[in-house]
Amino acid sequence: MFRKLPSRPDWRTAAVVTAALRIFYTALAAAFSPFLHPKLAAIRSNQLTDNLPAPHGLHYALLDIWDRFDTLWFLRIAEHGYDRPMAVIFYPLYPASIRLVSLLMPAIAAALLVSTLATFFLFWGILRMAADRPDPERLRIVLLLAMWPTSFVLFAGYADSLTIALVLWAVVFARQARWESATVCGFLAGVSRPTGVLVFVPLAVIAIRSRQVRSLVVALTPLGLIGYWGWLRWSGRIRVVDAYRLYQGMTMAPPWRSAEEVWQLIVVQHDVVLAIKVGLVIAAVIVSLRPGTRMRIEDRVFVWAVCLQMFMYTGRPLLGGLRYMLMMYPVFLTAGAYSEGSNKRRFWFCLSSLAFLNLIWMWAFLNWSLVL
Repeated sequence: MFRKLPSRPDWRTAAVVTAALRIFYTALAAAFSPFLHPKLAAIRSNQLTDNLPAPHGLHYALLDIWDRFDTLWFLRIAEHGYDRPMAVIFYPLYPASIRLVSLLMPAIAAALLVSTLATFFLFWGILRMAADRPDPERLRIVLLLAMWPTSFVLFAGYADSLTIALVLWAVVFARQARWESATVCGFLAGVSRPTGVLVFVPLAVIAIRSRQVRSLVVALTPLGLIGYWGWLRWSGRIRVVDAYRLYQGMTMAPPWRSAEEVWQLIVVQHDVVLAIKVGLVIAAVIVSLRPGTRMRIEDRVFVWAVCLQMFMYTGRPLLGGLRYMLMMYPVFLTAGAYSEGSNKRRFWFCLSSLAFLNLIWMWAFLNWSLVL
């Protein structure tokens, strides 16, 4: 089946991969459910775990098992709005989408459906970006993205798939000189997650290189993020930065401060998970810096911007780091070309290793033992 996928239209390939992974992760989570024994203290560390569904039955195995961590906040915001101070760190586009779709189905099902549809557009977008590549290479790019550690979160009740899809299509539209569409996608990305606003970096570079007056409209892209911050101030709510500091224990700081904290945690406290994150971040930077690749200047700058953003906080360094790396589309586009010729075995070994880590992360996530 997978041999035939590259010859199909991009949207069909994206649809098949998305459907296969949705079924796989749903079945895997259901299979995990009888063996999950999370510690009560870990569950109670979240503010919204007082009324969790009972961990038994088919409904729980297929849907409620995904009620974890940030998903609880998105569902609450979808139902009650920003009624708690900590809620402001969860940007409004995803919960608004859940609220709309939940008119037709339960909220958790709506959250998973929105994420799955967004993942379809994510895969479609990455295939469109690789339109000039050989078919096998394009499929490898999708596989790398699909197997990346924490990539299961694209099918969970998180905003990542929606944000990344908007980022990808903003860049696709910009390269086609469809500036208005690119700006709308970039605007919405900034209302989906704080990292979404970073798409302004490649859009600005593409616009400058185009020398088209119409491209100036991309300067409006950051207004999504700025508008949300402005609404928080106007409505008398706490600032996002202050909410991170008060409720997440994360303080904004220069990148070198965060890097120093990461180094101490790895060397002194032997934080293996953090070491894996740092290793993968370093690998991504090396890929972006490697001479002779087909990575465009706007793509390199975007990778550096995402990396820099990950080191902007101290307290809980690189929290969500591997999820943020899912947005580094240039790394996946470049890495997909490394499996040619004698590198094929190395590629499949790396892919298997990434998939193994992804499953470990998924188990820990479902068992309430790892915050993404």
